[in-house]
Amino acid sequence: MTVRNGILRYDLPASLVVFLIAVPLSLGIAVASGAPLAAGLISAAVGGIVAGFLGGSAVQISGPAAGLSVVFAELVHTYGWRATCMITLLAGVVQLLLGLFRVARAALAVSPAVVHGMLAGVGVVIALSQLHMVLGGSPQRSAVENLLELPAQIADLHGHAAAVGLLTIAVLLVWSRLPRKMRVIPAPLAALVISALAAGLLGWDVTRVDLSGLFTQIQLPVLPSGDWHGIVGAVLLVALLAGVESLLCSVAIDGHRVDLDKELTGQGIANVVAGALCALPVAGGIVRSTANKTAGARSRWSTILHGCWVLVFCLGLGWTVRLIPMESLAALLVFIGIQMINLGHVRKVHGHGEVPIYVVTLISVVLLGLGEGVLMGLALAALLTLRRLTWVSVQARQHDDGRWHVAVNGSLMFLGVPRLAAALRSVPAGADVDLDLNIDFMDNAAFETIHTWRLEHERGGGSVQIDELHDEWYTIAASGSRMFPAKTPPKAPDRWWLPWTHRRLVPRQGGPAALESGAKEFHERTAPLVRAIFTELAHKQMPSHLFITCADSRVVPSLITASGPGDLFTLRNIGNLVPRCGLGPTDDSVAAAIEYATQVLHVRTITVCGHSGCGAMAGLLSGGVKAGSMPGLRRWLRHGNHSLARYIDDHDGPGAGPLDRLCRLNVLQQLENLRTYRRVDELVRSGQLELVGLYFDIGAARVEVLSAVGEDVSGSARRTGNMVL
Repeated sequence: MTVRNGILRYDLPASLVVFLIAVPLSLGIAVASGAPLAAGLISAAVGGIVAGFLGGSAVQISGPAAGLSVVFAELVHTYGWRATCMITLLAGVVQLLLGLFRVARAALAVSPAVVHGMLAGVGVVIALSQLHMVLGGSPQRSAVENLLELPAQIADLHGHAAAVGLLTIAVLLVWSRLPRKMRVIPAPLAALVISALAAGLLGWDVTRVDLSGLFTQIQLPVLPSGDWHGIVGAVLLVALLAGVESLLCSVAIDGHRVDLDKELTGQGIANVVAGALCALPVAGGIVRSTANKTAGARSRWSTILHGCWVLVFCLGLGWTVRLIPMESLAALLVFIGIQMINLGHVRKVHGHGEVPIYVVTLISVVLLGLGEGVLMGLALAALLTLRRLTWVSVQARQHDDGRWHVAVNGSLMFLGVPRLAAALRSVPAGADVDLDLNIDFMDNAAFETIHTWRLEHERGGGSVQIDELHDEWYTIAASGSRMFPAKTPPKAPDRWWLPWTHRRLVPRQGGPAALESGAKEFHERTAPLVRAIFTELAHKQMPSHLFITCADSRVVPSLITASGPGDLFTLRNIGNLVPRCGLGPTDDSVAAAIEYATQVLHVRTITVCGHSGCGAMAGLLSGGVKAGSMPGLRRWLRHGNHSLARYIDDHDGPGAGPLDRLCRLNVLQQLENLRTYRRVDELVRSGQLELVGLYFDIGAARVEVLSAVGEDVSGSARRTGNMVL
């Protein structure tokens, strides 16, 4: 496909979709910013044409940003409109210089929780201020005042103005639930058109949008007057907020394909042009960019064409904007403000423990202001990062032989000294102590604490054996040598638990080459660490468990049980099935493993471990259809008929769905099948053997205990449960 065909087929239709969304959004953001309405449309055109042509993102749409409306409105109130446009121009120069010096990636160091909290706070401020206009009143100076005045505003509704605003919100809420064919028209455009038609047909008394003199009254920016510290701060604030929002948006839309330095340079030039034309600041917008990508845009031509359509609209169809009630634009802003409070972002930051950063930033933006809120969020993010970097875990416990074991994990520095000292004081005088230091850093305060305690403890008759599992921080410090200047990376193997496709040192294609490289890595990295253990095990194995599990490649017994060499005597087959003793077709391999484990190895536990999404269980549910032309598999699956019968009878069994329920019930059934072996049943009754059922949820990486069976003369399960390990 030629480039021209791609533009006509994908980018042209996408540009029209984004244009229909950009026009009402630009007008609404101009209202929220306290700027002339024409400034919003000019900003959209400049963002599309200039930033789209010069930027480093393929499908990001730039234009007036709702996230900047609060700070821009404050600047307009402080310095005046034309002086604020000069601040926009200077902010563009700052962005241009930052892009030329290739520092754009530094913006990615800002915690996303701060950015999302900032946008949510701005959304709250916008929604509260514009809600007063929807209800027919006027917004107050601050979000707190708007909130306090809201009850009185609701009690004193201004008829037609409130009606057209509420109608706009109603259309925006309902539009997403309409049939797909109707939703071809963007919801903002539909809401403004319907509200304008209703106001015109019913003769409502509303405030109309005025775009008169769009190009004839364009003025040049002027230098702001006042304290230059405040002016410089305003320039940097606009530059950084617009730049960070654009860069994060471009990464979210284009991934890591985007050229961030080029994108920041393009945004800077666009803001220079926007400031010179007395327009709103330009930044990447996630709503318009997402719509552009969803509409099928393939290249920057969609962004450029959308800017051209906005320009054509201003020149030829600007008169239609006069039909739009101002209250409808305010209602659109209320809706946009609420959408900026994205619960999906809360869920994302919750997984990383960054909800406090999000909440503090949001509240600070609402109560204190945008700049202050961002600084509060950044300060809290820095404190939490410092806490994580200095995290240390100290545990002290006494073993059965009387020796004490103290384990220290993490970064051991002065902030963790109180916890370390408390644990060491809990060790009684004269005790024999094993001190494990699994640390990646130790400062002088921590060393002095350990060294002083060790000398005092040994003088009191005790002994201290220090084992440094990571790096020899204590040994180096005790010898008087110079300490390392920074943390050191762990010396563990190169993520041995990862599959070949996720590892750097093993060929991704698998096959013999992967096995050969894997063996080489084992010899170089792992073998030296475990050679002593295997030397001891070479003469005799003494496993404590017979572990029966599925042959599924995603189930790794040693990984999900945190077991090591010599712990598990493992039996694997399709579906982790245990054929009932004496029931045909016979399978001597399973019976032989059970006999050897119980009569020769004398294991104390037999575990049956099933897993989610088991293909064998899916085959059972399909009645053998999924076994296809595999006669051996069909014969083997007959051993699962008792599990299938149990599934049919037990409608209240555990599990989220039919397959999950059968996978879990199959584990319980195999435990019963084990009791059909006379020797197993005798050992269980005498209390010498325990049967345990495990279930591995692959998607959640979670292991559950489904059942444990011990001594029970009645033959029923002694303990059953569904405990998460």
